[in-house]
Amino acid sequence: MEARELVAALTARGETVAAAESLTAGLVCATLATVPGASAVLRGGLVVYATELKTALAGVAADLLAEHGAVHPEVAAQLAEGARDRCGSTWGLGLTGVAGPSAQDGVEPGTVHVGLAGPGTRTVRTLGLSGDRDLIRTRSVQAAFALLGEHLT
Repeated sequence: MEARELVAALTARGETVAAAESLTAGLVCATLATVPGASAVLRGGLVVYATELKTALAGVAADLLAEHGAVHPEVAAQLAEGARDRCGSTWGLGLTGVAGPSAQDGVEPGTVHVGLAGPGTRTVRTLGLSGDRDLIRTRSVQAAFALLGEHLT
């Protein structure tokens, strides 16, 4: 689902979205904000590029990060919940992964986890993407929009 379709669907439902972004560093929110009328549905976002900010700003459990590192499915789920809670939105998206060009903490580039939290929903999609850094980040945003879109339609 494209950004304009998400904004339209959220608007029609009277719902809102927020994101906690690591590898995309605000690209989810920036992409949504390009759509006229996005202010009705986009509550805000957290750029949590640094690992310690995942805990400080988004509420990701410090012991989870210590045990598994920042690129883990449960981290994406907790980022989504943190975005939803801290921004007061209906839906929260959480993205973490490795855009490359090199591995991070033993995790290969293209490994991405996208979390979604919302009414009765807590799910994570794990992706194995290929391409350069920009393409991986762009495809991560597209995957987040697709995941949310599936729950709106």
